[in-house]
Amino acid sequence: MYKGTPLAGSRVLITGGASGIGRLMALEAARRGAEVVVWDLSEEGGAAVEAEITAAGGCASSRGVNVADSDQVGEAARDSGEVDVVVNNAGVVTGKRLLEADEAAIRRTFEVNALAPYWVTRAFLPGMLERGRGTVATIASAAGLIGVARQTDYSASKFASLGFMESLRAELRADGHSVGTLVVCPYYINTGMFEGVRTKFPLLLPILEQADVARKVIEAIEAGREQLVLPPFARLVPVMRALPVPAFDRLADFFGINRTMDHFVGRGQGATRR
Repeated sequence: MYKGTPLAGSRVLITGGASGIGRLMALEAARRGAEVVVWDLSEEGGAAVEAEITAAGGCASSRGVNVADSDQVGEAARDSGEVDVVVNNAGVVTGKRLLEADEAAIRRTFEVNALAPYWVTRAFLPGMLERGRGTVATIASAAGLIGVARQTDYSASKFASLGFMESLRAELRADGHSVGTLVVCPYYINTGMFEGVRTKFPLLLPILEQADVARKVIEAIEAGREQLVLPPFARLVPVMRALPVPAFDRLADFFGINRTMDHFVGRGQGATRR
């Protein structure tokens, strides 16, 4: 039975670990005694996080990896060695309407958000199964619970992430393995990735603080949680789906879900990284 993975003495791999919650999760895991392996598209950014951890007395390594490239992932995994925890955190968003997003950006969204977790998980899961312990965590999104305007690619990719993790959890359980999974579905986080988004009801659906999300994810891995939805109010979405579609849509509009991206700018034009 899966009971979580204590981080003290464990090796933790975090993709997209050079910035945002990826960086903060790396720092938090290191504070708890983990050896951290940082993968990021930015080799310099990953090295900076590695230096930050080692300067504080922790143990870390880093590597520039395009997780959308399965060959790069396989090579990097062989060089990185076995890990006890995988955190699929790398993500991109375009924030454009369907007819405004170009084909390359749409493909990139699915390659990073939906397919990369397959390549990374497949690279490290066999070792976890052989040792009989470990956790695979994926940072999905509350947009994987409900479709959002100007997120036709992003939301669909996060629905895929959620389905991937739910199916993987079922597969591991059906086969009697003790390796666990965690899927995280946060509302908007105050990183540059979603710069400019707004929320209609900040008490119910607040823009989340990076440090708080990072800490809760690390705590969830150690506690053996299998799903983490932030804020808790977002857990009502499955209940809303029991309503007729027109009522569901009106309720989503009432909470301002489909206007959150009206002022989105991100870190700049095109896709951005968590």
